[in-house]
Amino acid sequence: MPEATGENRHRVRVTVSLIASILIGLTLLIAGSGKIFAFGEMPGQTMQFIGSILPDAWLTPGVAYFIGDIFFPYIIPWAEISLAIFLLARLWPRIIAALCLPLTAAFMANNSWLISQGKTEFSSCECFGIWEKLFGTLTPLQSLYIDIGLFVLALTIILVHPNGFLSAPSWWVKKFKKRTDH
Repeated sequence: MPEATGENRHRVRVTVSLIASILIGLTLLIAGSGKIFAFGEMPGQTMQFIGSILPDAWLTPGVAYFIGDIFFPYIIPWAEISLAIFLLARLWPRIIAALCLPLTAAFMANNSWLISQGKTEFSSCECFGIWEKLFGTLTPLQSLYIDIGLFVLALTIILVHPNGFLSAPSWWVKKFKKRTDH
């Protein structure tokens, strides 16, 4: 009987980790793809937030150019899509979930700052890019709730996933083992 209980615990941990990975993966895939399809759109409140937290000496024209013209339109959407693909493929979920933490923490900080400024609506959210035109926009509070949920789900993967931190999924190992056997 104790062996069955251990198997059940393992199965529950796998299932919880899988559900958390799917939820984060789909959210990041939708957000990243929406930003790529709506290329060039950048929320104004994000630059205001960055301007309020970075010292003036650091916010040079070159830094502003990098943030506005490279980091947000290129790096953030592709990072979201990459993280989503890895989570949905179950490739190193603990590492990928750990990489999701700073991203979601930055989103939470941005939304918290906006709420602290008394804003109840985004002038232009762009959290989900073009998909917001189809499904509607979120309020800063709704976005903050989603970000908190993503953060908690990432922590869940890190803490609950049954395999080691650097372990690869079994299908990945089998695929490469077949290649080396030939």
